[in-house]
Amino acid sequence: MDTLSLALAQINPVVGDIEGNVGRILLARAEMADRGADLVVFPELSVCGYSPEDLVLRPSFLNAVDAAIEQLAAATADGGPAILVGAPLRVEEGLYNAALLLDGGKVAAHCFKHELPNYGVFDEMRVFTPGVLSGPIEFRGLRLGIMICEDMWEPTVAEDLGAAGAEILIVLNASPFEAGKRETRRHLAEMRVDETGLPLVYINQTGGQDELVFDGASFILGPDGALRGQTISFGERLFLTNWRRGETGWDCDACEMAADLSEFNAVYSALVLGLRDYVAKNGFLGILIGLSGGIDSALSAVIAVDALGADRVHCVMMPSPYTSRSSLDDAAAVATGLGVRLDTISIQPAMAAFDDMTKEIFVEHAHDTTEENIQARSRGITLMALSNKFGFMVLSTGNKSEMSVGYATLYGDMCGGFSVLKDVYKTDVYALSRWRNEHRSEGGLGPGGPGGGVVIPEHVLTRPPSAELKPNQTDQDSLPPYDELDDILKSLIEEDMSLQKIIEGGHDEAVVKKVWRMVQGAEYKRRQAPPGVRVSRRAFGRDRRYPITNHFRGPS
Repeated sequence: MDTLSLALAQINPVVGDIEGNVGRILLARAEMADRGADLVVFPELSVCGYSPEDLVLRPSFLNAVDAAIEQLAAATADGGPAILVGAPLRVEEGLYNAALLLDGGKVAAHCFKHELPNYGVFDEMRVFTPGVLSGPIEFRGLRLGIMICEDMWEPTVAEDLGAAGAEILIVLNASPFEAGKRETRRHLAEMRVDETGLPLVYINQTGGQDELVFDGASFILGPDGALRGQTISFGERLFLTNWRRGETGWDCDACEMAADLSEFNAVYSALVLGLRDYVAKNGFLGILIGLSGGIDSALSAVIAVDALGADRVHCVMMPSPYTSRSSLDDAAAVATGLGVRLDTISIQPAMAAFDDMTKEIFVEHAHDTTEENIQARSRGITLMALSNKFGFMVLSTGNKSEMSVGYATLYGDMCGGFSVLKDVYKTDVYALSRWRNEHRSEGGLGPGGPGGGVVIPEHVLTRPPSAELKPNQTDQDSLPPYDELDDILKSLIEEDMSLQKIIEGGHDEAVVKKVWRMVQGAEYKRRQAPPGVRVSRRAFGRDRRYPITNHFRGPS
């Protein structure tokens, strides 16, 4: 074999939908067969979806995967393209994260993931057995060096494959998005090419799965480490590449070259896709948002419309006696600009009812945050009632800055099925909003962008943020300015930096220690928060695991 037509199938599998995933794989193979492909490569664990977590501990689940592999293998008996696909594989020695070559009606070869990630959101060592180094696999006279995701992040597997005579490196991935990660992937791939002198194919899945979003952006490097091709981000794509064997080995012809996304475009696209897939894959009819007139709910509404379309987004304004005229006008302007339904339901009767219910037991106590929280919880109850009645999912609108320090009300503004801004700091909420006013995301269903006008009015962007739970309230009554707060939070959360280093970086000692105490004390709230899109290197959840019962409050 001196030429090879290799297809990359960047698909969006659904965890647990084994039948549906098999259908996606066979459909992609059929299309690539018509285009003359010899081999179609799919992402890591694409038969069952990534990450299956404890589903792989269920024998019935593994039985269904085994049947799916048999069905896919049988499909290759027609003489068409072979399939290289990821699946959990149960053998006598254990359960493995595997890549399987299906050709000629059978499983022609397989190999197992060697480097099992066990950090951040990954805990594959909990359910899979590490594979031994097994060398390349044979495909119609060609020696393919197969790696599975984390195998590329360390040199061991690639070096073994190169030493054993591999001719092309192929990496099956389910690599979640985070800001800045694309450059890291490319750099690591270049290192593996440099170490082995072999070209490299990187196939990544796309789509949202709970808090993770997979950005795709599959690519190919030549034996010189230069980019030969790259496909789109945050979307499905079938990508055909043509290869030739030369005097010095295999190389790929120049092919599709999708542009890299800017940082804001990538983060915004991740938020849209994460929300879209969470709603679609869990069968919700649409989104319900408490629209306050503030920046967080406005950006959440814009993302929801971009993800689902205006007809599937229902906004509700729930004023109290402390709600300003400006908030009412700003909420109306956002809803009108997006073309979404906006209803107004006053929470004043609920506030009065709670005052009447508690007046005897509260008689000797002045009004405080208790009554403020009752307002937030009245709104939460209202939204959940509408959700129950109409089948729309409540979208929580809180951001990472608020969740970091506990500036949110349990069973109030924290209620909801999903939180699209959960991993977005307040300063980044403003930056993303300004970016969205000037651009339209790829595949977004909302209005605006170049020539289309702003989607978030300037007044929403410039007014002081406020929960409006008491007269003349602003967030800065309780918190440092957000640019200062977010810098401290990023140092604490993303970098695990000591308090002393943060102080030496120019922050006031008392403020840093106060923020640290607030972060530590809010863990019980974060444990009860809805899931949300992960876009940073360290989101709240499995990335960062702190005990709730925790008496350590001193400097670190």
